[in-house]
Amino acid sequence: MKIILATGNRGKLREFRNMCDVKVIAFSDILGDIDIIEDADTFKGNALIKARTIYEKLQDSDAIVISDDSGISVPLLGGEPGIYSARYAGEGASDKENLYKLVDTITEQGVDSTPAHYTASIAIVSRYGEYTVHGWMYGDVLNQTRGDRGFGYDPMFVPDGYSKTLGELDDEVKKAISHRGKALELAKPIIKMLQR
Repeated sequence: MKIILATGNRGKLREFRNMCDVKVIAFSDILGDIDIIEDADTFKGNALIKARTIYEKLQDSDAIVISDDSGISVPLLGGEPGIYSARYAGEGASDKENLYKLVDTITEQGVDSTPAHYTASIAIVSRYGEYTVHGWMYGDVLNQTRGDRGFGYDPMFVPDGYSKTLGELDDEVKKAISHRGKALELAKPIIKMLQR
């Protein structure tokens, strides 16, 4: 069975390929660019929308489609940006624009850092049904950026137990502690089961 990742985000694709022990194909390599409207009100709902859409368009019963919806939530901001993490600075905003909007918003609150957490929901869709798993990573967001590793909000997020941001930590450390890594560890046995 083919493992297809339902994302156009190259950062996520790179992370999935680094974390998986099976070959992962980007859906765009097969179907080209497709706009998927993510209008659910939860990470799980949006992950399922993406996986279902790509699975239906593939029309391949041997495909296992995996999608991820993830983001960062800041309690001080009422949970923002949450499910709007990828478009926090507006539709079509770049990772850097979203990052710096959150930096500016934290600065406006008059704090140097505040608790936050990442959430990752992974949806798996195949001919055998639908499955979802979640992973979380807790820490603090800063009103500044440090480091150029990772993507998204990584340069402003310091995980619990660390003094460096995800933008400064190496990939092996991030792989072990990340929300996506935790969710993927839960997803791997499901993927393995579906491949039989």
